Amino acid sequence: MQTTTQLAVADAARKFPPFDLKRLLSTVFAPKGGERICILIDLDEPAEIEGFRFLQNPDLSIQRHAHDVFFQGLRNGVAYELGLAGGEMFAYKITGGSNLDLPEKGFATDGRESELVEDVYKKYDVILCISTFSATAPLTAFAKKYGFRGATLHGVNQVILASGLAVDYNEVSRQAEKLRLGMTRADWVEIDYAFDDVKFTLRLELAQQEAQKSHGLCRGGPDVANLPAGEIYFVPADATGQFPLKYEDGTIGLMDVRDGRIRRASLLRGNQATIDEHNKKLAGDPVTGEVGELGFGTQELPVSGRDIQDEKILGTLHVATGRSDHLGGALTPERFANKKNATHDDILFSPSKTPEINVPQVRMHRGGETLVLIENFAPAAYLRGLLG
Repeated sequence: MQTTTQLAVADAARKFPPFDLKRLLSTVFAPKGGERICILIDLDEPAEIEGFRFLQNPDLSIQRHAHDVFFQGLRNGVAYELGLAGGEMFAYKITGGSNLDLPEKGFATDGRESELVEDVYKKYDVILCISTFSATAPLTAFAKKYGFRGATLHGVNQVILASGLAVDYNEVSRQAEKLRLGMTRADWVEIDYAFDDVKFTLRLELAQQEAQKSHGLCRGGPDVANLPAGEIYFVPADATGQFPLKYEDGTIGLMDVRDGRIRRASLLRGNQATIDEHNKKLAGDPVTGEVGELGFGTQELPVSGRDIQDEKILGTLHVATGRSDHLGGALTPERFANKKNATHDDILFSPSKTPEINVPQVRMHRGGETLVLIENFAPAAYLRGLLG
């Protein structure tokens, strides 16, 4: 098994250029002269954006990066150099969950209460959402409705700025396309898991769908990029089997999957109350267990401690449950019994996030043959060959 230390040694071999906001925005968006740009952040008390009062709270490191690196960067010459107008910042109330719908109202830095649709989505061409929780799903829906382009950069920290946001996204896109072409139109993927010397297998039916890529470029029509990018993903047509899941409190449960959905969790290690709470949620709102994504990382990046970057590391994989409409799936917020359950939750498997759980092998059936993609969190020969 490839350890976190081994991954760190491999990461150290890659040198990253210094973070450059102008290069990032120019590469990702290729902005046209006169386009308007703004920044969105989330706060427990969004009115604290007035006069940037939130900067007095040392715990708000994500929002401070939004101000110091992005807002100030635009004001200090990047907007002018790229021919961009605007540069304002707005805050909305923190949603409390990944990809939950955003509130209708927010606040501007002058203290004005703002209607996000009228004052932000309709008025800006490029929107950067730098937040605690991912807003990719709701912003993607708004982008398609109101015509803007954007990027979600939730969880930004110093490691991400120095690596995942410092890369050349033209190259990231090229590398992702190599992997996409080698994985598209697959019949199924099987993931073997090992926990305490017991093995489990999850099988995901892909029905020969076209593989999709998160590659960081957002230059065409209305769309939202997820940054850092570097991922090949599918919306499974079906799923069956079992897989271990590590909860936030460290409890590890076994998920029983049937007909594309987690049906029940059972305790492998830790707190039975955590399992009981999950089963209560599954019983009361069954679509919360729907398997809505299978993703594979495509980049060589250092571990950041944030899933937004760590799931983009080559050799890792993630399965997501819940909302899938932003990925081309059919599960929309309206189908949940409780709107607060309408999240999209990535379940990342990597040496840094789940050291207790190994992934001995990931196999894909495509074109009449079964190909090994990953072994012990390392890309197998097939993936390495695709990357050249």
